[in-house]
Amino acid sequence: MQGVLIRGPVLGLEASCDETAAAVLAPDGTVLAEAVRSQLAEHTPFGGVVPEIAARAHLAHLPALTADVLARAGVKAADLGGIAATSGPGLIGGLIVCATFGKGMALAHDLPFVAVNHLEGHALTARLPGLVEGGAKFPYLLLLLSGGHCQCVAVEGLGQYRRLGSTLDDAVGEAFDKSAKLMGLPWPGGPALEKLAQTGDPKRFPLPRPMLGRPGCDFSFSGLKTAVAQTIPKLQTEQDRADLAAAFQRVVAAVLADRAKNALGMMDGATAMVVAGGVAANQAVRTALAGVAEKHGLPLVAPPIRLCTDNAVMIAWAGIERLRAGLTDPLDHAPRPRWPLAELAA
Repeated sequence: MQGVLIRGPVLGLEASCDETAAAVLAPDGTVLAEAVRSQLAEHTPFGGVVPEIAARAHLAHLPALTADVLARAGVKAADLGGIAATSGPGLIGGLIVCATFGKGMALAHDLPFVAVNHLEGHALTARLPGLVEGGAKFPYLLLLLSGGHCQCVAVEGLGQYRRLGSTLDDAVGEAFDKSAKLMGLPWPGGPALEKLAQTGDPKRFPLPRPMLGRPGCDFSFSGLKTAVAQTIPKLQTEQDRADLAAAFQRVVAAVLADRAKNALGMMDGATAMVVAGGVAANQAVRTALAGVAEKHGLPLVAPPIRLCTDNAVMIAWAGIERLRAGLTDPLDHAPRPRWPLAELAA
């Protein structure tokens, strides 16, 4: 899709949670420069993200990070074709920092501004050149699996998202992190749990498989987390912990595969199954979903690991897609801590 001509590279800014990120993409989607600064050191002492600390870190580091990617891309701010900044959903402090900084640059250099929905950034990552030849074609099934979101979405076009199912309680990323914390693993728990599971016996502990086999594609993970908590007192050795981690991961992969299978049956003409969000980096999950996609004769499109977690490449690309369609936002657009994908259609 060419649409409206974009006169220069697009700067993407991301600061919705605990990663500060900036990226510069050419109008065709080529990544000219990207950077992500983790706030791991700031939040580890607290065992999780502290919103006020996150907002202050974004404020401290976003300007320098932006200057760095512009310099490495060889692009002056005045020569950009637009600014795309995450404006929701997420932690409101970081969103205010991100959106306000982006608006300031847009105002100073008379550039179009795009307020990007973070979830749409994940949804459109599959259309980045290089992942699929020519980009994934609409419509496709999106499994959005992150720390705060767990949804099956029919992606029917730019701004056209139909939610097929979502979690009834915890998101899958939360289940990973909370279960890992119960096991005494360091934060962030998801990657630590996956590493521990590599040496475990996934069949040793008979954990529940919530929603497995039921109609629809809703999710539920609170019961699984409770089962992990009830099993913890029985653990005596490191091998016990590894076995529990492996069992947990096996159950999650099986449940996600079952829900994805049902979701595909709820939409017509899907060209691909797309998985995005932090949990998409988990190899057991990828393998299970790849099996479902193959049975339906579809490709599984999963971003490179660096683009699964929060990043500014996907924000810049979402900005490019919207700019091509002639969609921009006024500088009084207010950041939104809650911003469902379905509301973008309006």
